Amino acid sequence: MDIFAASERLMRMDEDGWRRHANPLSGWTRFAILPAFALAAWSRIWIGWGALVPIGALVVWTVVNPRAFPPPADYGAWMTRGVLGERLWLDRARRVIPAHHVRAAHLTTAVAASGLPVLVFGLWALDPFATLLGLALCVGGKAWFLDRMVWLHADLTGTVPGTNLPDPTFPDPERPLR
Repeated sequence: MDIFAASERLMRMDEDGWRRHANPLSGWTRFAILPAFALAAWSRIWIGWGALVPIGALVVWTVVNPRAFPPPADYGAWMTRGVLGERLWLDRARRVIPAHHVRAAHLTTAVAASGLPVLVFGLWALDPFATLLGLALCVGGKAWFLDRMVWLHADLTGTVPGTNLPDPTFPDPERPLR
C-alpha cells in the first residue's frame, strides 16, 4: 500500500486543491494540526467529553485546510516548494525520481511513522514524556520529509530554493530526467 497516494486520495486533491495547498498558510497551519490534536486529547482531563468538540473541529480543519487559502502569488517559499515537491513525489510512477530522494523520503517517513505508536500511547496513558517524544518524531519526521521535498522539487525543475517562482514549475513527466 502506498501511504502517500492513499493520503492524497483521502484528501481528494485536484489541481486547484494543490495550488491552494501550496499557500504557505495552508502548510504551516496544517503542520500545527497534530500538536493541536494532542492538546485536544489531553484536554479530556480538564473538560471530559467536551474534548470531542476541539477534536471534531480539528478533523474538519484537516479536510478543509488544503482548500482554505488562495493559491500563493509566488511559489518560492520553503513550505510552498515542499508541497510542490510532495506533489512530484506522489507522481513518481510517471517520473524518474533520483534514488537518493527515494531513500530520503522513505527514511523521513519511517521517522515520522515511528512516532505515531509512541504518541498514541502517550495520549492514551496521559504520559507527557511519551506524548512529547511521539510528537517530536512525527512532526520532526514530517519537517525533514518536507525539506527533502524542497530539494526534490529543486532537482527536478532546475530551480533554486529561496528564489521567486511565479508558477508551480513542474517538469514534463513524459520527458524523463536522467
